[in-house]
Amino acid sequence: MDKFTVLREKFGFDSFRSGQEETVDAILAGTDVVAVMPTGAGKSLCYQIPALLLEGMTIVISPLISLMKDQVAALHTAGCEAAFLNSSLSGEEYSNTMDKILTGKIKLLYVAPERLQRADMVQFFAKTKLPLVVIDEAHCVSQWGHDFRTSYLEIANFIKKIKPRPVVAAFTATATVKVREDINRLLALRNTFFVNTGFDRPNLYFEVQKPKDKKAALLECLNKRKNLSGIIYCATRKTAEETCHLLIRSGFNAARYHAGLTDSERRKNQDDFIHDRKTIMVATNAFGMGIDKSNVSFVIHYNMPKNIESYYQEAGRAGRDGDPADCILLYSGQDVRINQYLIRNSDDSEDEDMEAYLRIEHKLELLKQMTFYAAGKYCLRRNLLAYFGINTQKNCGNCSNCLSKQPILR
Repeated sequence: MDKFTVLREKFGFDSFRSGQEETVDAILAGTDVVAVMPTGAGKSLCYQIPALLLEGMTIVISPLISLMKDQVAALHTAGCEAAFLNSSLSGEEYSNTMDKILTGKIKLLYVAPERLQRADMVQFFAKTKLPLVVIDEAHCVSQWGHDFRTSYLEIANFIKKIKPRPVVAAFTATATVKVREDINRLLALRNTFFVNTGFDRPNLYFEVQKPKDKKAALLECLNKRKNLSGIIYCATRKTAEETCHLLIRSGFNAARYHAGLTDSERRKNQDDFIHDRKTIMVATNAFGMGIDKSNVSFVIHYNMPKNIESYYQEAGRAGRDGDPADCILLYSGQDVRINQYLIRNSDDSEDEDMEAYLRIEHKLELLKQMTFYAAGKYCLRRNLLAYFGINTQKNCGNCSNCLSKQPILR
């Protein structure tokens, strides 16, 4: 089989999207990769196709159990041998998976970064041919990114222990130039092939509202989009609960998703949304990573996120089918104060050292840039793209600032 046969027979596509074929070719040629591809660009195919062609088993390091389950289920549907190792497995399921790995029946194995720190894992994988290690959500390795996780810093040590060294491919949807450099350095990549398919999503309409009554504004937005599929993001579990109840009382077919729910309820609500039994998902930022749903017509942020990277990643879950979709932010000054509180009280460092202080200050700076986006009068799309280092000369003509009657700042 070659890459085109796998693309067609396993995944049902006749051609590659922008950046996919170059990334596949680089991995198959034995080159390390850093790929920045926006939500909906087809990142997973870039490593799944090489994994099916290479001899041995590919490890995919992924941060979320729900993401692993969705990816493995999709691969099983495509007839690919895949599995995951995480805390959701029973003892019997875990043993069966380990047996399949040892007998060479698994081509793609999804694992959490924390599990790789266990000494028995390194010894176990030493018995298996590992041609490729994939790091999904690779921005988590950088403390200057929007979702830093200390467990990602140990990935490079794990890779060093694999003999012979595998090809390493790092993927993310959103990353500034600084974060991309961190990914390359902290993962100790070699002769890296960089792929950046661009951040612009022309089919997305961006809008910022500054309503006096957010509940009324939200209901007005939804009444204009009845029977369309959409996501509403809230800053806290409490707000997500209250908002979901409001929508249900108002006659909308809504479900909720946040870390305070049981695994079974989160799974049921997610499945109901993906299969259109529920048209609206009200969620915290715990929802959405790795969710493959093409017909999301709108994403509404009931509260302003802490930074532009989070906002763009979440908003980008709209319009994955290429059709026009709306990304609306309901902004208030209270959002800034809530986020300042969350930032100052969420650092997981036990030591009040300079590094922890700098992390908090950096997050507050990112919040300031997000606030400038929400409160400013510039073209919203130009503002977003400029954050990621893409400077355009023209206003987009497809955002609320461009379309307002007030003159737009240039």
